Amino acid sequence: MRHEALAFMRHHMKVRLARSPDEVRVAQRLRYHVFHEECGAVHRGEQGLDADCFDGKSEHLLVIEPLTGEPGPFTLEDGTLVGTYRLITQNKAQGNGGFYSASEYDLQPLLRRHANLRFLELGRSCVLKRARGTAVVELLWQGIWNFVRIYKIDVMLGCASFDGTDPTAHKTALSFLSQKVQTPDVWHTKALPERFQDMNLAPESSYEAKRVLASLPPLIKGYLRLGCYFGEGCVIDHEFNTVDVLVILPVSAINPRYFTRFGAPA
Repeated sequence: MRHEALAFMRHHMKVRLARSPDEVRVAQRLRYHVFHEECGAVHRGEQGLDADCFDGKSEHLLVIEPLTGEPGPFTLEDGTLVGTYRLITQNKAQGNGGFYSASEYDLQPLLRRHANLRFLELGRSCVLKRARGTAVVELLWQGIWNFVRIYKIDVMLGCASFDGTDPTAHKTALSFLSQKVQTPDVWHTKALPERFQDMNLAPESSYEAKRVLASLPPLIKGYLRLGCYFGEGCVIDHEFNTVDVLVILPVSAINPRYFTRFGAPA
């Protein structure tokens, strides 16, 4: 019943959770297409699927558009998959290897500090190239927000990425996040020592904050607008050909103006 309550329709598209292993495989197929075929990630595992040990303990959020034409690789019973997000609750993570982002950031001090709060990890976000735009992104966020309210989540976290594996190629953006987004000590989290890369690469006088903000990847820009914080240090992910930053988004920190679009926490 909770899964059905999460479903939502807008712009002739719907958002819902995957209902079966077969539907998860379609999501993995879309992820493979975007991450590996389009963005050059290193493929490991079954050909044509982006899959790992975390998928089995995750919920998979799907954005589906009506089927037009012949069925294709991303076809489901009720349409064509055009966007997906992977959600891992803290309950599912505990005792099963933890969160995916714990391979890059030391999350344990954060989780101990907030032992009374419920955490949700967001990851593996992707949208089919032809469908990238406001409508699909809004549906993904509506689905996440419905999940947060139904399962009474207090904090969202997860890794967001810059393209490539050279932090200096993004030195102004990384420096902006490090210098301009002040993370309170209570939410401080740091990259694992063996993976830590400095984000403070350029002096504040060397860039214009508004211009850097406008140039940020859409996902990171969206998190910023909601009111997120960032972990200390970035991480190079050679497998996915990215430079990762940790996003921490307490529900209590979300900008209230977004509640008019997605609904209040209660």
